[in-house]
Formats: sequence, C-alpha cells, structure tokens
Amino acid sequence: MDAAELRELQAPLKQRYRDTPEAALVTARAEATLDPSAVACSIPAWHQTVTAGLHPATGGDGSQACSADMLLEALVACAGVTLRAVATAMGIPVRSGKVIAEGVWDARGTLGIDRAVPVGLTGITLRFEIDAEADAAKLARLIETTERYCVIYQTLRSPPALSVAAA
Repeated sequence: MDAAELRELQAPLKQRYRDTPEAALVTARAEATLDPSAVACSIPAWHQTVTAGLHPATGGDGSQACSADMLLEALVACAGVTLRAVATAMGIPVRSGKVIAEGVWDARGTLGIDRAVPVGLTGITLRFEIDAEADAAKLARLIETTERYCVIYQTLRSPPALSVAAA
C-alpha cells in the first residue's frame, strides 16, 4: 500500500467522522472466562484462545500468558501498525524493523508482601529499531508521529477513568 492508496482508503472514513463525530466512537471489548479448576482464565483472541495465568515470579510455571506481557504485546502491536501507517503516509520506505516494549513490575506488590510496593508496571520503555530510507530527522518525526497517534501508547500515557462493577 502506498500513501495515495492509504489516503483513498481513509478519506471516506475521515469525512464521515467530520460530518458525524459520534460515528467515530468505537467500543473496544475483551472478555475472559474463569477457569474453574486453576488460577487462570481464557481470553478469546483473534485466531485462538489465550490462557492467562500466574507469572513465574508469582508461582506460575511459565506455560500460560502473563497479563503484563499481553499489555506490552498490545502496545507493540498498536505502535507497529501505527508506525507502518505513518511511514506509508509520509512516503518513507521501511525495509524492516522491530518495536520492542519492556516493562518493570515488582512481584512483592502483587503478592502483598509489602503494601508500600506498587502493584503493576511502574515503567515501560518503547523502542523502535527501524531500517528505512530516511535521514535521522525524518525518522525522529516518524517516531514522534507514531507516538502521537498510537491508541495504546496514548491510553497508557493518559490513563482513562476506570471503574469496576459486579453483576
């Protein structure tokens, strides 16, 4: 896909959202089914069901997905797709590349060992390794624009209001 094809694909959507802003509101949804016999749950994903369980740092054996890793996977997926779209729009030929996210969390928090230790990721680094036909300034603009339009990055950067409900 080149820049013209991308613009042609997105033009009617952009016009629709300009004309009818409420049409641009998208509800994302995920659901997990609790495993009745293990500390795990199943999440229907695009092409398979993923079973999430305890990380080895909290007693798991490493055979099940870790939710922190899944969060980072969502981040690199969004950043990768966004980067490809931005590179296409900017006319930057990308030969190859990787998007890498690393997050740090302290198991003492989630295990309740020390209430002063936060529960959850306390730092995330997103790194781009891009082989493209572009100078350093254009690559910097590509990454800045990717950061600006990556839904998951922006969600983590400015967290939404969260609520919990029981049925």
